[in-house]
Parts: sequence; C-alpha cells; structure tokens
Amino acid sequence: MGWYAAVAAGAALAGAGWAWWRTHPFAEESDASRAFWDRSFESPNQSTVAMASFKGKPLLLNFWATWCPPCIAELPLLNTFYRENAANGWQVMGIAVDQPSAVRAFMEKMPLDFPVAMAGLGGTELSRSLGNLGGGLPFTVLFAADGRILHRKIGQLTPENLRQWSRLV
Repeated sequence: MGWYAAVAAGAALAGAGWAWWRTHPFAEESDASRAFWDRSFESPNQSTVAMASFKGKPLLLNFWATWCPPCIAELPLLNTFYRENAANGWQVMGIAVDQPSAVRAFMEKMPLDFPVAMAGLGGTELSRSLGNLGGGLPFTVLFAADGRILHRKIGQLTPENLRQWSRLV
C-alpha cells in the first residue's frame, strides 16, 4: 500500500508542477522573450509597430484572430481596460494572428483604442515562443515595465483576471 501512495503522491506533485509551469513565468527571461522586444510588426494602417517602444511600462499583450469567437468576445473588455488604465501607465497591444486583409476589414467594423499589430499566421510561432505551447487563441501575456513576463493565459480573459494582474505591477 505504501508504494501506491508514493506513486500517487508523485503523480499529484508532477501534475501540480506542470499546472504551475503552464501559468507562471519562467524564473529567468527566455532568449525568445528577449528577442521579442527587438521585433517590429505592420499595423492595419500600414505603419510600423516596434515592440521596443512598449518597454518601460506594463504591457498586456493579446494574441487574437478574426475567426476566433473567444478572441472577439474579449476585445471589448481589453479596450475598456486600456481606456480606464492608460493614464496609469498601462499599455495594451493586440497581435492579430490572421491575414492582413481580414484584420483590416475587421478593424473597420470594430475599431479599437489600443494598438494592433499583424503577425500573420507566423504569430502562432511567436506566441509559442512566449509560452503558448499549444498555440491556442486567445493568448495573453502580461509584461512588467522591464520586459519580464509576469503572467500568461491561454483562453478568454475575465474582468477578474485583469483585476488580479493589475495588482502585480
């Protein structure tokens, strides 16, 4: 009976560790995270969005697509969070994992106050490099002002997520 208890305890510990790893930042910033800050993207209005310009303030980075219902459902929440918190130093940026024409058409119907960049279908690999191992959408990453990843979430955000995360910085 003792052997079974040890195996069960080990399995439970492994599961808890895996769950923690999936939702919490790495102890040290990864090379991929550092490289992320050197990237630039095209915006829907064809200007360039340099990620380095976002360092120095907390950043809520959201990967989304026009074909993703939970992504579309959370955009108004992100837009409200941005409007209410930009004066407090918060930044929000959306990275569209979609075709540029689809993003531009969508943005005409649902304009957003926060910046949006287009990563195309390569945005999936970018999100994986930031901890989205399954490549699912939506995917949100919270960065500290110094560029460290504080938190990440796969799936639709809730107002409670944003309240909790806003206390982290």
